[in-house]
Amino acid sequence: MTPEANIPYNAFIEYLKYEKRYSVHTIRAYRDDLELFFQYLTASFGETSLKEISASFIRSWLAYQKEKGDSAKTINRRISSLKSFFKHAMKTGSLSATPMTTVVSPRIKKRLPSFVEEKSMSVLFAHVEFPDSWEGQVNRLMLMLFYSTGMRLSELVHLKESQVDLSKNNLKILGKGNKERLIPINEELREELQQYLSAKKEKFSTEADHCLLVNEKGRGLHPRYVQTKVKQYLSLVTTAEKKSPHVIRHTFATHLMNNGADLNAVKELLGHSSLAATQIYTHNTIEKLKDIHKKAHPKA
Repeated sequence: MTPEANIPYNAFIEYLKYEKRYSVHTIRAYRDDLELFFQYLTASFGETSLKEISASFIRSWLAYQKEKGDSAKTINRRISSLKSFFKHAMKTGSLSATPMTTVVSPRIKKRLPSFVEEKSMSVLFAHVEFPDSWEGQVNRLMLMLFYSTGMRLSELVHLKESQVDLSKNNLKILGKGNKERLIPINEELREELQQYLSAKKEKFSTEADHCLLVNEKGRGLHPRYVQTKVKQYLSLVTTAEKKSPHVIRHTFATHLMNNGADLNAVKELLGHSSLAATQIYTHNTIEKLKDIHKKAHPKA
């Protein structure tokens, strides 16, 4: 008997898919975490009903993961998946209480998000030569969109022409959980978008995808292509170990904070649901202040 046959987490997955409208990637992560847990539960304790699951069973599973060498970050994500599952079970009446109350998450050593220096990003757009071709034009605009808006990879590849409002100088971004947010665009990006849209209309007429960014065949960009090109171009201006769309998102937020942006404003621009996720960027700001103090203060 498979875990899904006797443990009702299919309904939870359907809830994530149709009510929360989570991405395919996020739903897969939840499903994988739950499958791992229920497989361990059956293997270690035999067939167990939902009401029989106790905190000790869960702690046993967490200890097993730690022994295997799984990271604290991975274990915490799985704990979060279980918390959401049991919360949903209570909401639907399958459980009267959650076994997660006394389960403690392992501590994670905070790592500062990787980002690219401001001068390196300036070099990218002012001095790096992009090919005088459709691909070159798309790649330059793609990088400008990432750095000027801080949008996620999934948000960029699904961005539609209809979400661009040049008259109001903003983009309407559809983020996680289908939450919409407006991001202002500067004059440089506005001009770049205007030129690109004119060229796209002339090149493809009505044959291209409704996606804003399209390849030579008029089709939306594949995420792997975007990742490859971002790494290629960032390699020209930085020696940073990590080079990805998410690093540019970190760069966008860090540069805003370092130049005095309000934390709440950065939170809204990034589409974070709470300030907790945004606060990590204050650490980069503090590090910069320490550096300035060390270089400028006579007693430093």
